[in-house]
Amino acid sequence: MNFNYLKRTLAVVALMYSCSLSAQDNWQHTQNDRKVAVDVDSITKGGYTLIWINKDKDFSPALKKRLVAAYFTNYPKLAKKYNSKTIKKVSFVIDPDYKGVAATAGGIVRYSPEWFAKNPGDIDVVTHEVMHIVQAYPDGAGPWWVTEGIADFVRFDDGIDNAGANWKLPEYTEKQKYTDSYRTTARFLYWINKNVKKDFVKKLDGAMRSKTYTDDFWKAQTGKTIDELWSAYSQNPKI
Repeated sequence: MNFNYLKRTLAVVALMYSCSLSAQDNWQHTQNDRKVAVDVDSITKGGYTLIWINKDKDFSPALKKRLVAAYFTNYPKLAKKYNSKTIKKVSFVIDPDYKGVAATAGGIVRYSPEWFAKNPGDIDVVTHEVMHIVQAYPDGAGPWWVTEGIADFVRFDDGIDNAGANWKLPEYTEKQKYTDSYRTTARFLYWINKNVKKDFVKKLDGAMRSKTYTDDFWKAQTGKTIDELWSAYSQNPKI
């Protein structure tokens, strides 16, 4: 989630400032979650650990199994591909008090059980969220739309069952902008990766993490400015 960057970041910042200090601590730490949890588990495989904290008594055990499997399938893979120095222990909190879809702060991902009740096939929300942990971009690293675009690019590129969630990238329309973030930006990044420069997204991710990203990055990597790339994309957006 990083907090699914600007939109989620702003929402969380507002939430934090409106809540008590203990509530702020509860986001970054899980002590209070554990006190009311109905299921706490710790699973370790291949050097990676997942702390599972479920606060919803009606949450499906079968869905838990799928979410845990998604973590151990994709988090090590994304770590190897993008950031081998990422943290090795992550916490998933099934939190009825969280009213979004999912959001990440540090190594804690909070998921809405209400969302999963309505969208039980949306397993790759895990892929998007753990990519935010892998990203680990410092403050001021670059635009929020790049962060979210990369996370959705990764969901599209490495997703386990996007079809099961009826999740796909949108078709190009003239109303879109590359700064629209999420799936719109992800599709643009995929097009660049496929048609202009292989591993472009990996290099973009690295520039964000090392805080070396500037507006000149696009031309330095591809020979074209971002606006020139978008123009070429708009003329032939097939992926």
